[in-house]
Amino acid sequence: MTKVSENNLEPSQDIRLIATSKIWGFTVGILAVCIPLSAVTRSGAILPLAAIGGAAVGTVAVWRADQKKLQLTPVQQQRVELLEQRIANLETIVSSEELDLLKKIKELEFRESNQFTLPNNQAGN
Repeated sequence: MTKVSENNLEPSQDIRLIATSKIWGFTVGILAVCIPLSAVTRSGAILPLAAIGGAAVGTVAVWRADQKKLQLTPVQQQRVELLEQRIANLETIVSSEELDLLKKIKELEFRESNQFTLPNNQAGN
């Protein structure tokens, strides 16, 4: 299955790419603040390097964590397939019951409409 972000992006877009772009987008903003601060505080390149290092560590963590989640053991794969089969069976049951219910509703509507339209010879009795 593919993952979709909250912004309704293309379903084929990987969640790891979205997370990585957000991490580095925030890092650019932090760098925009850190570089003038490092000149004022005379701390040198410590703040910008810390920001870049944090973004790099975050990116590696996102990509490694998602790879571990994608690997399914054979037992997990069998469970997923079994659940998919059960869902398909439930969908079949629900759709057949829905058709039966629709038939019953139409039959009741038909009976109700015929009940109020009596023939002319019975209306006078």
